[in-house]
Amino acid sequence: MFTQSTSSRYAGKEQITPVLANMASSHHSMNEHDVVQYLKLHPELVEKYVLTEVEPEVLDSWATRRTPMRKTQRSEDGRKTSLSKWRCFQDRRKMLEELVQSLKKNLRREQVLWELANCITAATDSDGLRLFLIDNPEHPEKLRLYTDGDNAAHTHGRCGSGSFRLGSAEDSRELRNTSLRNFVVKHRSQLERRESIQTSGIPIDKLNGNQSDDKTDQAENCEQCDADDNYHFMCLPVMQSNQEMCAVLELYRCPDRNEFTSEEEEIALSYLIWGGIALHYAQLYNNMNQQRSLNAFLLDVVRSIFQDMVSMDPLVTKIMDFAQKLVDADRASLFLLDEKNNSLYSQIFDVGDSSLMDQNEEIRFPLGKGIAGHVAKTGEILNITDAYSDARFNPEVDKKTGYKTNSILCMPVYRSKKSIIGVVQMVNKHHGVFTTHDEEAFKTFAVYCGLALHHAELYNQIKKSEQKYKVAVEVLSYHRSCTEEEFQQALEEEIPLAIPGIDDYYFNPFELKEMEQVKHAMFMFYDLFDMEKFDRHSMLKFTLTVKKNYRRVPYHNWTHGFSVANSMYSIIKKSKHVFKEVESLALFIAALCHDLDHRGKNNKYMLDTQSPLASIYSTSTMEHHHFNQTVTILQQDGHNIFHKLSSDQFKQILALIKHCILATDLATFWDTRKSLQALVDSDTFCRENAEHMSLLQAIAMTASDLSASAKPWDVQVKTVDIIFKEFYDQGDAELAAGRTPIPMMDRRRHEEQPASQVEFLHNICTPCYTLLYKLVPETKPLLDMVDENLEKWKIKKESSILPVSL
Repeated sequence: MFTQSTSSRYAGKEQITPVLANMASSHHSMNEHDVVQYLKLHPELVEKYVLTEVEPEVLDSWATRRTPMRKTQRSEDGRKTSLSKWRCFQDRRKMLEELVQSLKKNLRREQVLWELANCITAATDSDGLRLFLIDNPEHPEKLRLYTDGDNAAHTHGRCGSGSFRLGSAEDSRELRNTSLRNFVVKHRSQLERRESIQTSGIPIDKLNGNQSDDKTDQAENCEQCDADDNYHFMCLPVMQSNQEMCAVLELYRCPDRNEFTSEEEEIALSYLIWGGIALHYAQLYNNMNQQRSLNAFLLDVVRSIFQDMVSMDPLVTKIMDFAQKLVDADRASLFLLDEKNNSLYSQIFDVGDSSLMDQNEEIRFPLGKGIAGHVAKTGEILNITDAYSDARFNPEVDKKTGYKTNSILCMPVYRSKKSIIGVVQMVNKHHGVFTTHDEEAFKTFAVYCGLALHHAELYNQIKKSEQKYKVAVEVLSYHRSCTEEEFQQALEEEIPLAIPGIDDYYFNPFELKEMEQVKHAMFMFYDLFDMEKFDRHSMLKFTLTVKKNYRRVPYHNWTHGFSVANSMYSIIKKSKHVFKEVESLALFIAALCHDLDHRGKNNKYMLDTQSPLASIYSTSTMEHHHFNQTVTILQQDGHNIFHKLSSDQFKQILALIKHCILATDLATFWDTRKSLQALVDSDTFCRENAEHMSLLQAIAMTASDLSASAKPWDVQVKTVDIIFKEFYDQGDAELAAGRTPIPMMDRRRHEEQPASQVEFLHNICTPCYTLLYKLVPETKPLLDMVDENLEKWKIKKESSILPVSL
């Protein structure tokens, strides 16, 4: 009975509508039947009350208590539906929360689908499930039964792994005579429209497909049910965000249970919509992590190439280890191409099998043989899901190792667009088969892999070249260094205590023989510097070897080197306190060595003929080479004249020597002259300024290098004859190469020698010695002799252009 006290209790809590309150107060004897009849006549009153007054938790409680007592009815289309509009599951939120937490731990596509399938199984009150994955969207007919390791025989309620379900009697009859895989292929279009397929009255062993030879397709039966009993099944498509079907979910109930309702189908489909979103973001997350990992590795590869170059084998191991992780492969192999022998080979054959890696045994096979051989020959990318069904697969390695190859991803690695350096082969993906995403990721990886291998190959070649270079240097140092006999002979000859006229600017170097020039060079060094800081034996070996490393060309030979050193000695000797000791030391050694290994050809010739030296030094080609030859001699055993100096002093002296030798390139003279002339004109030159002194050192080197122009006329003429002999040799070489030499180097225009000398002395020598004289007045004799020679060349020029008739 709906009593007054009851009405008052509800009214007191303000949980009854005004209509019910009035009804209760006017009809004290109204019973429960009357209320039910009234509510049937006014269903909107029930809806309003429930929606506005009843808490969601109460609704959940009602639905939970209502579920075991639910009844089913047939809808207009014949499908079964629940009578309860309010049916829901009290633990649905908890299931979703648990699903999200589990996905945080493992975001692999298979795991997302498995967790989602279990959630749907619980939400639809199913007794079992089976999940079939589509690894390749291009071949959806190839389904793979997924099991989750420890939970391979997932159960919910009563039964183990289950099967399928359809909607019509015709579908049921068809399914009785086929397997799940064949049925899904046939009804693929229906699944792709996100529709479920349902059926009842099918024995579970029939649905599992007795015709199938795949033992994993066999489902386990419920302990309380017989395999011949008729089960209820529902099959649902799992779609990705790109509308591709990625899996098929199969749910079932035991025979003693009700069939699936359309409402349960809607619940399952709603979960799948959410699952599709989760799958999409899981894929994005995995792709992002994979790309981050790939980027980190590529950066590591670049570091290895440009910072920490390693040899081939460690780099190959490093590359293959990452490649294996990149595509989740069980094993990885890299085969390098041997173009000479037309074959593939590998010494690090199988990353993933330590027993094979430790054998260090080279595996080699002809180009074109097997999967790797085919890829190397054609450049084709191969993604093979079943190796043994491919005629190109070579099972010999499997027979040898006892390993079973299932799936293969094989890709060429290029050093350039058309040049293959090797082949990378991935074997047996841990979960499923290799996908198109694996291929795309691996393509990017293969580019850097090729770059790394190419540079490692170059590195190995460089290492071999270094060893060859060391051998060559050893041989050359033996033949290009002074012999022990030469050293002992020079050691026995005493260095003069004094040499009259050696500090004269007009000293004639041609009057001395080569060994006498060596003794004079030693004397000049002893005279300028404190020998307590130097080793006499080292200085003697150094000088003898410098002499030997000047080539026997007409002009740029040892005599020229000695003459330039003598002129620098005179400048230093006569202008004391202009240069510091370290500057004087650098200037003298640089003058002695400034044309080491000169080939009798100028820098332009080296560039025009694409000489190897020009490829090493694009500017001041020969001058850089002269300095490097100086350093090479200093590095030879017993030749380092600076070994008593500290490390910092040694670095300083080498830097100064390099600066002084490079200053002998006349191409740099114009800039040096311009800067120094500006300091002289403004009277701002300061000897305490390092930059100013650097300019003075450069102009002093040029003055010493051109000192033949400041020698007496007889020495000047003899020197010019020698110079033009070397010039004409270069001109002849240019003519032979099909080029036209400049007039000064063309022997067919030898009558123009006086004119070229006038131009040379007027434009280069006179400005050089004039500038030097203003900064170092003691060098005036050099300027005076240049002026005298210039006038004589002018006379010769005038006489050489008389009319031919005269």
